[in-house]
Amino acid sequence: MSTRLDVRKTYKLHIGGKFPRSESGRYLPARSVKGEHLDNFAHASRKDFRDSVVAARTAFGGWSKATAYNRGQILYRAAEMLQSRAAELVAEIARSTGITPAKAKREVTLAIDRLVHFAGWTDKYQQVFGSVNPVASSHFNFTTTEPQGVVVVLAPDEPSLLALVSLVAPVILSGNAAIVIASEKYPLPAATFAEILATSDLPGGVVNILTGRRAELVPHIATHMDVNAIVDGAGDTETAAKLQGGVATNLKRYANHSSADWFSVKAEDPYRILDTIEYKTAWHPVGI
Repeated sequence: MSTRLDVRKTYKLHIGGKFPRSESGRYLPARSVKGEHLDNFAHASRKDFRDSVVAARTAFGGWSKATAYNRGQILYRAAEMLQSRAAELVAEIARSTGITPAKAKREVTLAIDRLVHFAGWTDKYQQVFGSVNPVASSHFNFTTTEPQGVVVVLAPDEPSLLALVSLVAPVILSGNAAIVIASEKYPLPAATFAEILATSDLPGGVVNILTGRRAELVPHIATHMDVNAIVDGAGDTETAAKLQGGVATNLKRYANHSSADWFSVKAEDPYRILDTIEYKTAWHPVGI
Protein backbone atom coordinates (compact mmCIF):
# COMPACT_ATOMS: atom_id res chain seq x y z
CA MET A 1 0.00 0.00 0.00
CA SER A 2 1.45 3.36 -1.06
CA THR A 3 1.84 6.21 1.40
CA ARG A 4 0.10 9.43 0.43
CA LEU A 5 2.24 12.57 0.37
CA ASP A 6 0.77 15.35 2.48
CA VAL A 7 0.22 18.47 0.39
CA ARG A 8 1.27 21.58 2.30
CA LYS A 9 -0.56 24.82 1.64
CA THR A 10 1.50 27.81 0.55
CA TYR A 11 -0.01 31.09 1.71
CA LYS A 12 0.62 34.07 -0.55
CA LEU A 13 0.71 37.80 0.07
CA HIS A 14 -2.44 39.93 -0.09
CA ILE A 15 -1.84 43.06 -2.17
CA GLY A 16 -4.46 45.13 -3.97
CA GLY A 17 -7.17 42.53 -3.43
CA LYS A 18 -5.09 39.83 -5.12
CA PHE A 19 -2.84 37.06 -3.84
CA PRO A 20 0.52 37.39 -5.58
CA ARG A 21 3.56 35.31 -4.86
CA SER A 22 6.50 37.25 -3.49
CA GLU A 23 8.46 38.79 -6.36
CA SER A 24 11.59 37.41 -4.71
CA GLY A 25 10.30 33.86 -5.02
CA ARG A 26 11.10 33.21 -1.35
CA TYR A 27 8.96 31.21 1.03
CA LEU A 28 9.34 30.25 4.67
CA PRO A 29 8.06 27.26 6.64
CA ALA A 30 5.44 27.98 9.30
CA ARG A 31 6.11 25.87 12.37
CA SER A 32 4.12 25.06 15.46
CA VAL A 33 5.42 25.73 18.96
CA LYS A 34 6.61 22.10 18.92
CA GLY A 35 8.61 22.69 15.75
CA GLU A 36 6.24 20.81 13.45
CA HIS A 37 6.13 21.97 9.83
CA LEU A 38 2.56 23.24 9.31
CA ASP A 39 2.48 25.06 5.97
CA ASN A 40 4.50 27.60 4.00
CA PHE A 41 4.10 31.36 3.67
CA ALA A 42 5.50 34.05 1.39
CA HIS A 43 8.60 35.99 2.42
CA ALA A 44 7.79 39.58 1.40
CA SER A 45 10.55 41.72 -0.09
CA ARG A 46 11.11 45.45 -0.37
CA LYS A 47 9.48 45.36 -3.82
CA ASP A 48 6.41 43.65 -2.36
CA PHE A 49 6.17 46.39 0.26
CA ARG A 50 6.47 49.11 -2.37
CA ASP A 51 3.76 47.40 -4.44
CA SER A 52 1.49 47.32 -1.39
CA VAL A 53 2.01 51.07 -0.84
CA VAL A 54 0.97 51.72 -4.44
CA ALA A 55 -2.09 49.50 -3.99
CA ALA A 56 -3.04 51.25 -0.73
CA ARG A 57 -2.61 54.72 -2.23
CA THR A 58 -4.74 53.74 -5.23
CA ALA A 59 -7.50 52.39 -2.98
CA PHE A 60 -7.38 55.34 -0.58
CA GLY A 61 -9.16 57.77 -2.90
CA GLY A 62 -12.32 55.74 -3.34
CA TRP A 63 -12.39 54.35 0.20
CA SER A 64 -11.99 57.75 1.86
CA LYS A 65 -14.79 59.18 -0.30
CA ALA A 66 -17.20 56.36 0.55
CA THR A 67 -19.93 57.36 2.99
CA ALA A 68 -19.38 56.56 6.64
CA TYR A 69 -22.51 54.42 6.57
CA ASN A 70 -21.17 52.40 3.64
CA ARG A 71 -17.81 51.84 5.35
CA GLY A 72 -19.67 50.60 8.42
CA GLN A 73 -21.68 48.16 6.30
CA ILE A 74 -18.50 46.82 4.71
CA LEU A 75 -16.75 46.31 8.04
CA TYR A 76 -19.84 44.56 9.37
CA ARG A 77 -19.78 42.31 6.30
CA ALA A 78 -16.15 41.46 7.07
CA ALA A 79 -17.27 40.43 10.57
CA GLU A 80 -19.96 38.23 9.01
CA MET A 81 -17.39 36.49 6.81
CA LEU A 82 -15.04 36.07 9.75
CA GLN A 83 -17.84 34.43 11.70
CA SER A 84 -18.64 32.07 8.82
CA ARG A 85 -15.07 30.76 8.93
CA ALA A 86 -14.65 30.89 12.70
CA ALA A 87 -14.09 27.15 13.09
CA GLU A 88 -11.28 27.23 10.54
CA LEU A 89 -9.58 30.12 12.31
CA VAL A 90 -9.92 28.47 15.71
CA ALA A 91 -8.11 25.42 14.35
CA GLU A 92 -5.48 27.62 12.66
CA ILE A 93 -4.72 29.59 15.81
CA ALA A 94 -4.65 26.48 18.01
CA ARG A 95 -2.23 24.55 15.80
CA SER A 96 -0.01 27.58 15.17
CA THR A 97 0.31 29.01 18.66
CA GLY A 98 -0.26 25.93 20.79
CA ILE A 99 -3.09 27.41 22.84
CA THR A 100 -6.15 25.31 23.61
CA PRO A 101 -9.11 25.28 21.20
CA ALA A 102 -11.20 26.95 23.93
CA LYS A 103 -8.79 29.88 24.17
CA ALA A 104 -8.53 30.07 20.38
CA LYS A 105 -12.34 30.20 20.14
CA ARG A 106 -12.41 33.05 22.66
CA GLU A 107 -9.88 34.97 20.56
CA VAL A 108 -11.83 34.50 17.34
CA THR A 109 -15.11 35.46 19.01
CA LEU A 110 -13.55 38.65 20.38
CA ALA A 111 -12.10 39.46 16.94
CA ILE A 112 -15.58 39.20 15.41
CA ASP A 113 -17.07 41.39 18.14
CA ARG A 114 -14.29 43.93 17.76
CA LEU A 115 -14.95 44.31 14.05
CA VAL A 116 -18.63 44.88 14.79
CA HIS A 117 -17.74 47.38 17.53
CA PHE A 118 -15.56 49.53 15.25
CA ALA A 119 -18.00 49.16 12.36
CA GLY A 120 -20.45 51.03 14.56
CA TRP A 121 -18.03 53.95 14.94
CA THR A 122 -17.76 54.82 11.24
CA ASP A 123 -20.72 57.22 11.32
CA LYS A 124 -20.21 58.46 14.89
CA TYR A 125 -16.57 59.45 15.37
CA GLN A 126 -16.98 62.68 13.36
CA GLN A 127 -19.64 63.95 15.77
CA VAL A 128 -17.60 62.90 18.81
CA PHE A 129 -14.20 64.21 17.74
CA GLY A 130 -15.26 67.10 15.48
CA SER A 131 -16.76 70.35 16.74
CA VAL A 132 -18.50 73.63 15.98
CA ASN A 133 -16.22 76.27 17.48
CA PRO A 134 -17.34 79.56 19.05
CA VAL A 135 -15.83 82.59 17.26
CA ALA A 136 -16.05 86.36 17.81
CA SER A 137 -17.23 87.19 14.30
CA SER A 138 -20.20 86.50 12.03
CA HIS A 139 -18.85 83.14 10.86
CA PHE A 140 -19.38 79.46 11.43
CA ASN A 141 -16.19 77.65 12.39
CA PHE A 142 -16.13 73.87 11.97
CA THR A 143 -13.41 71.38 12.90
CA THR A 144 -13.72 68.05 11.09
CA THR A 145 -11.58 64.95 10.84
CA GLU A 146 -9.98 63.50 7.71
CA PRO A 147 -8.06 60.25 7.19
CA GLN A 148 -4.31 60.57 6.82
CA GLY A 149 -3.83 58.20 3.90
CA VAL A 150 -1.57 55.14 3.81
CA VAL A 151 -0.94 53.57 7.22
CA VAL A 152 1.45 50.71 8.04
CA VAL A 153 0.30 48.46 10.89
CA LEU A 154 2.78 46.14 12.63
CA ALA A 155 0.97 43.30 14.37
CA PRO A 156 2.38 41.52 17.44
CA ASP A 157 2.97 37.78 17.65
CA GLU A 158 0.29 37.22 20.25
CA PRO A 159 -2.64 37.23 20.06
CA SER A 160 -2.03 36.56 16.39
CA LEU A 161 -5.52 37.41 15.10
CA LEU A 162 -7.24 39.53 17.74
CA ALA A 163 -4.43 42.10 17.94
CA LEU A 164 -4.30 42.43 14.15
CA VAL A 165 -8.04 43.08 13.93
CA SER A 166 -7.95 45.48 16.89
CA LEU A 167 -5.16 47.52 15.26
CA VAL A 168 -6.50 47.56 11.69
CA ALA A 169 -10.19 48.31 12.31
CA PRO A 170 -9.75 51.80 13.85
CA VAL A 171 -7.31 52.67 11.05
CA ILE A 172 -9.54 51.83 8.09
CA LEU A 173 -12.93 52.86 9.50
CA SER A 174 -12.10 56.55 8.94
CA GLY A 175 -11.08 55.99 5.31
CA ASN A 176 -7.38 55.17 5.59
CA ALA A 177 -5.81 52.31 3.63
CA ALA A 178 -3.59 49.90 5.56
CA ILE A 179 -0.53 47.73 4.99
CA VAL A 180 -0.29 45.07 7.67
CA ILE A 181 2.99 43.42 8.58
CA ALA A 182 1.76 40.15 10.07
CA SER A 183 3.28 38.26 12.95
CA GLU A 184 6.58 36.70 11.93
CA LYS A 185 6.23 33.90 14.46
CA TYR A 186 2.56 33.02 13.79
CA PRO A 187 1.71 34.28 10.28
CA LEU A 188 -0.94 31.75 9.27
CA PRO A 189 -3.96 33.27 11.11
CA ALA A 190 -3.22 36.60 9.40
CA ALA A 191 -2.89 34.89 6.01
CA THR A 192 -6.24 33.16 6.55
CA PHE A 193 -7.78 36.48 7.59
CA ALA A 194 -6.59 37.93 4.26
CA GLU A 195 -8.58 35.25 2.44
CA ILE A 196 -11.63 36.21 4.49
CA LEU A 197 -11.24 39.90 3.60
CA ALA A 198 -11.02 38.97 -0.08
CA THR A 199 -14.49 37.42 0.13
CA SER A 200 -16.01 40.42 1.91
CA ASP A 201 -17.06 43.71 0.32
CA LEU A 202 -13.83 45.47 1.28
CA PRO A 203 -12.34 47.10 -1.84
CA GLY A 204 -9.02 45.69 -2.99
CA GLY A 205 -6.04 47.59 -1.59
CA VAL A 206 -7.78 48.95 1.52
CA VAL A 207 -6.07 46.24 3.59
CA ASN A 208 -2.87 44.65 2.30
CA ILE A 209 -1.24 41.89 4.34
CA LEU A 210 2.45 41.00 4.10
CA THR A 211 4.22 38.08 5.77
CA GLY A 212 7.91 37.41 6.19
CA ARG A 213 10.85 38.85 8.12
CA ARG A 214 9.81 42.01 9.96
CA ALA A 215 13.39 43.27 10.39
CA GLU A 216 13.89 43.21 6.63
CA LEU A 217 10.92 45.50 5.98
CA VAL A 218 11.23 47.94 8.90
CA PRO A 219 13.94 50.19 7.34
CA HIS A 220 11.82 50.60 4.20
CA ILE A 221 8.68 51.29 6.21
CA ALA A 222 10.44 53.98 8.23
CA THR A 223 11.79 55.87 5.21
CA HIS A 224 9.12 55.37 2.54
CA MET A 225 7.92 58.82 1.49
CA ASP A 226 4.36 57.77 0.61
CA VAL A 227 3.55 56.27 4.01
CA ASN A 228 1.63 58.75 6.16
CA ALA A 229 1.46 56.96 9.50
CA ILE A 230 2.69 53.91 11.40
CA VAL A 231 0.76 52.02 14.07
CA ASP A 232 3.26 49.86 15.94
CA GLY A 233 2.00 46.91 17.92
CA ALA A 234 5.07 44.74 17.43
CA GLY A 235 6.33 45.14 20.98
CA ASP A 236 9.99 45.20 20.01
CA THR A 237 12.09 48.11 21.31
CA GLU A 238 14.67 47.87 18.51
CA THR A 239 11.94 47.95 15.86
CA ALA A 240 10.28 50.91 17.60
CA ALA A 241 13.57 52.83 17.68
CA LYS A 242 14.17 52.29 13.95
CA LEU A 243 10.65 53.36 13.07
CA GLN A 244 10.77 56.48 15.22
CA GLY A 245 14.17 57.36 13.79
CA GLY A 246 12.82 57.16 10.25
CA VAL A 247 9.50 58.94 10.65
CA ALA A 248 11.22 62.31 10.86
CA THR A 249 12.15 62.10 7.17
CA ASN A 250 8.58 62.90 6.06
CA LEU A 251 6.87 63.61 9.40
CA LYS A 252 4.90 60.37 9.55
CA ARG A 253 2.55 59.96 12.47
CA TYR A 254 3.74 57.24 14.85
CA ALA A 255 1.59 55.45 17.44
CA ASN A 256 2.76 52.65 19.71
CA HIS A 257 0.23 50.18 21.10
CA SER A 258 2.58 47.32 21.90
CA SER A 259 1.58 47.20 25.57
CA ALA A 260 -2.17 46.98 24.95
CA ASP A 261 -4.35 44.38 26.62
CA TRP A 262 -6.06 43.00 23.54
CA PHE A 263 -8.57 40.90 25.48
CA SER A 264 -10.01 43.78 27.50
CA VAL A 265 -12.43 46.56 26.56
CA LYS A 266 -9.46 48.94 26.59
CA ALA A 267 -8.62 47.62 23.11
CA GLU A 268 -11.99 48.99 21.94
CA ASP A 269 -11.04 52.55 22.88
CA PRO A 270 -12.39 54.84 20.10
CA TYR A 271 -9.55 57.28 20.79
CA ARG A 272 -7.37 54.89 18.76
CA ILE A 273 -9.12 56.37 15.73
CA LEU A 274 -7.30 59.65 16.46
CA ASP A 275 -3.93 58.00 15.77
CA THR A 276 -4.47 58.17 12.02
CA ILE A 277 -6.70 61.17 11.34
CA GLU A 278 -6.02 64.86 10.83
CA TYR A 279 -8.07 67.84 11.95
CA LYS A 280 -9.19 70.40 9.40
CA THR A 281 -10.88 73.69 10.34
CA ALA A 282 -13.13 75.64 7.97
CA TRP A 283 -14.68 79.11 8.24
CA HIS A 284 -18.01 79.99 6.65
CA PRO A 285 -19.76 83.38 6.73
CA VAL A 286 -23.12 83.44 8.50
CA GLY A 287 -26.10 83.88 6.16
CA ILE A 288 -24.38 82.67 2.99
